[in-house]
This record gives sequence, C-alpha cells and structure tokens, in this order.
Amino acid sequence: MSAVTTHVLDAALGRPAAGIAVRLEGADLVADGVTDDDGRIGDLGPEALPAGDYRLTFDTGAYFAAQGTDTFYPRVQITFRLADPAQHHHVPLLLSPFAYSTYRGS
Repeated sequence: MSAVTTHVLDAALGRPAAGIAVRLEGADLVADGVTDDDGRIGDLGPEALPAGDYRLTFDTGAYFAAQGTDTFYPRVQITFRLADPAQHHHVPLLLSPFAYSTYRGS
C-alpha cells in the first residue's frame, strides 16, 4: 500500500467523487493518479516516503465542469506534514462546489 492514500466524497451529492486527477508532491512530483469509482486512490506513490512536507492537489475544476456545475474552487491543495515515515497517511477530502474540508484519516 502507498504511504499516502486519499478518498474524495462529493458531499453535495452524497457519493464518491470519481475521476478527479490528483498529484502528490514533495519538493518535486512524487506521483499522480485519478480517483476510482469509489473516489479512492490506494496506490498513490511509493510504499514509503521520507519525513517532510507534502502537498496533494485535486483538479476539482475539471470534475465539476464534467458535471456542468460551477465551482468556486477549481483546485484544492492540501499541504500536510509526514512526521513518521513508518505510518500510513490517509488524507480524505469532502467536497462541494463552494466548500471543502479535510482531516487526517486512518
């Protein structure tokens, strides 16, 4: 399993957000992927990463455009600190056209 995984839920529709392009970056690009039908990316990058700051970038603009929905957030970027390289880091995103939230998942 990847050191970092993510899950996107379209809170406005109450279902997983499939087809969102996601980039994982440290100082450089680490990995990229697209959410599956369950809104998840379970194989985003290597099994281990060194401690440091990382950023997930979600292309929410393309996701909402494909639905014909306007959005205030064409891109969501979540910066987080990976302090313990031995731990798995799950970073969920709850999304709607005009709001989003995130938390440290398990």
